[in-house]
Amino acid sequence: MKLIIAAPAHPYRGGIAEFSNRMALQFQSEGHDVSIVTFSLQYPGFLFPGKTQYTDSPAPETLKIVRKLNSVNPVNWLINGTKIKRQKPDILLLRFWLPFMGPCLGTIARITGSNNHTKIICIFDNVVPHEKRPGDRLLTRYLTKNIDGAIVMSATVKEELEVFRSDMPVKFSPHPLFDNYGGLVPEEYAKAALNLDPGFSYILFFGFIRAYKGLDILLDAFADKRLRGRKIKLLIAGEFYENDASYRKQISQNGLENEIMIFDRFIKDQEVPLFFGAADIIVQPYRSATQSGVTQIAFHYEKPMLVTDVGGLKEIIADGKCGYVSKPDPESIADSIVDFYDNNRKYRFIQGVKEEKQKFAWDKMTSAILDVYKQIEK
Repeated sequence: MKLIIAAPAHPYRGGIAEFSNRMALQFQSEGHDVSIVTFSLQYPGFLFPGKTQYTDSPAPETLKIVRKLNSVNPVNWLINGTKIKRQKPDILLLRFWLPFMGPCLGTIARITGSNNHTKIICIFDNVVPHEKRPGDRLLTRYLTKNIDGAIVMSATVKEELEVFRSDMPVKFSPHPLFDNYGGLVPEEYAKAALNLDPGFSYILFFGFIRAYKGLDILLDAFADKRLRGRKIKLLIAGEFYENDASYRKQISQNGLENEIMIFDRFIKDQEVPLFFGAADIIVQPYRSATQSGVTQIAFHYEKPMLVTDVGGLKEIIADGKCGYVSKPDPESIADSIVDFYDNNRKYRFIQGVKEEKQKFAWDKMTSAILDVYKQIEK
């Protein structure tokens, strides 16, 4: 089949871009003709809270990626929609994670679909965003009315999507493994490479930092008296997408300056196996969530996880087998951390992760997309 993916991809950084690259490689390995149309302008500068939108990692060698989409220029949408329409791919595969992208992607979808050949399938990260803004529903509705089918990666998102569209094929397929950062790294090597004290155990909070991710909840949990005096440190590895002053004040007020290490920057691809290799357990204390690429990096590196019982996270982590599904409050999270170390759960959970990770192979995602296509064709 001929597929065009319209989504963030190299040279953009972050989980969605990495997902696009990896998915295209999977389709390619299955014998399909696949190309990616990504953004020449993804976010205007004032809308992007990080330091840079771009990666310095090399592009995947075998992929065809062109930068043409401008998220804020309607003329650009018309031009690119017309070009894709004329190419007549069997599938135009969109990625929707933010209502802001609705006009751009929705217009391209509407134009492309008018060729009466291409089927428009959208992979939804979110339907309702974590951080809501006026006009979100209107922008999302514009996108959803111009697609033929959808893939969702959590039951929560499926329920949200049904509010907008209940008359098209929708298939649930969990977020596949992020297996593109390299293999497992021995713990001792990882600690040495990051200049960590080998005599301590490490808990990891990974990824960019925003209020909905609940880092403040984790900081209060880590201040629990039951965890004080142990040889355990918390690693915070990721760029702050908001002012970090409140977090640093919280660390100071809780007297945790010597027990927390902050790597306040975007973590490069080659560093990812080091942080996961050094950690005993990955903690995601989110206030809200749909699914998370961090869990799928943890599955790849066979690391136990502690997640909160919000959105799609609780659907992915088998509580008591791969780690913990906790309430999003400091006491519950501290209870789980104490149990993890007091009862030496690490190796039992690792075995559980090894068993569960088989569910998240990339061919399951591509198969789900093709299944939706077949349903549309009927």
